[in-house]
Order: sequence, then structure tokens, then C-alpha cells
Amino acid sequence: MTGKVLKVQHDEHVVIVSVNRPEAANALNIVTLHALHDTFRKLREDGTVKGIIVTGAGKHFCAGGDIAEMSAMSPMEAVAFAELGQKVMFAMERVGKPVIAAVNGHAAGGGLELALACDFIVASRTAVFSAPEVHLGIIPGFGGTQRLTRLVGKAKAKEIIFSGDPVTAEEAYAIGLVNRLFSPDSLVSEAAELMKRICSWGPLSLRLGKEIIDAGYDIDLANACLMERDAFALCFSTEDQKEGMGAFVEKREARFKGR
Repeated sequence: MTGKVLKVQHDEHVVIVSVNRPEAANALNIVTLHALHDTFRKLREDGTVKGIIVTGAGKHFCAGGDIAEMSAMSPMEAVAFAELGQKVMFAMERVGKPVIAAVNGHAAGGGLELALACDFIVASRTAVFSAPEVHLGIIPGFGGTQRLTRLVGKAKAKEIIFSGDPVTAEEAYAIGLVNRLFSPDSLVSEAAELMKRICSWGPLSLRLGKEIIDAGYDIDLANACLMERDAFALCFSTEDQKEGMGAFVEKREARFKGR
């Protein structure tokens, strides 16, 4: 089923995961959510994969949850749907490797939440972001109220969620929702080159850096810095640290092995 609703392509050590429902603007139905969860579970265990890019097939990144499927849900079915969506987003965050969202069109509702679960977002200059759930009488359910607030601040997140209005790529860049803007034609290739450069460094340090940033974000500074100290020291037990520092001293390119 993954092959029908997702495309998974390998480009050296980088994997490009594309939501592949262009006929539905890549909306997230239950089948697609299960496919995403299974894919990220496998990518976590795949030692050959160093970085992941998430994008959408066709003209859109992801139009959000599948409204045709959602419209008839009971409250308990809605609970299960939200729990599934949140499980997917946590699986993406906990994959242990850098994940970049390459937003190539509309990222609305659940599509915005999908992008927010990545480490950071790059976008086409024609991309559009929105949280239009209020127009449907609901609120975001896959973590959007929380991740958007943490990324752009409470007041701006409230404006985006309360209004449901679209946010252009330029505005998204200005408020810190998007890290980089690229032309539509080069978006995925630029994202892949950026990811390859990131993945040229030690995978253990990338994983630890990701874990400490995420774990420390919501706790007090003193305890977060203690976690950083311990993770910093842990790096000195690895071959990658010996190789990286040795290569610097010897003025040569480091050859990291992830151990």
C-alpha cells in the first residue's frame, strides 16, 4: 500500500518521501497515515539512511486531513484519527536522523502539521501555508496547536489558527516558519543538496544534537544545559569524535563511520 500513497526514493544516503495522492491534493487519509508511520519506523532502523526529505507529489505538499473521510467520524473515531496522526508526527520527530520538509505547494491543516514535525522547512517561493480547520468547525488535531506555537510564538500561532488565512512563502520565511526559499523547479534538488551536506558530518553527533535540542526546548535552561553537557561528553567516547578532531588537526577531510 505504501507504493500507492507514498513514493520512497533513495538518493545516495538521503531518502525522499513523497505523499502520493495528487488526485486528492495529497490529503492524509487513514491509509496514508499508516503508510507514513510504517515508513518512518523502517527508516529509523535503516543504517544506510542518513537523512530524510518529506515532500508532496504533483502540485501540492499536502492539503491536510481527508475531509471526505473525516466528515462522518464520531467523536471516538475522531479521537482515534487524531491519535494516529500524532503517532505519525512523533515517529517523524523520533526517527533519529535529520528530516527536512520541502513544501512545494499548499501545506494546509494536517499538511502544515506534517511539515512542522520535520526538523525544519524549506519551501518553494510559491508555497502557501495555512491552518484552515476553524473554517470546518474544528481545530488542528495532529499537534499543530503546539508545534506551531513553539516555532513562531503564541500570538502569531493564534492569528494563523484563529483566522485560517493563508500565509505566503515570503511571510512564512519572515516569521521563522520557513528556513529557506527556493524556486519551484529546484526545490527538491536544493533540499537534497542541503541534506547531503548535513549528512556529510558525523551521524552520531547529528542524532545527539537533534535529541538534545528537542528534549531541552521545553524544560528550564539549567537542566537543559546539563543534558547538553552529558551528551557533549558522550561524543568523546565515539570513533567519530576521534576521526573528526584528528582530521582537523591533520588538515584532511574527515571520514565519519557513525560509531
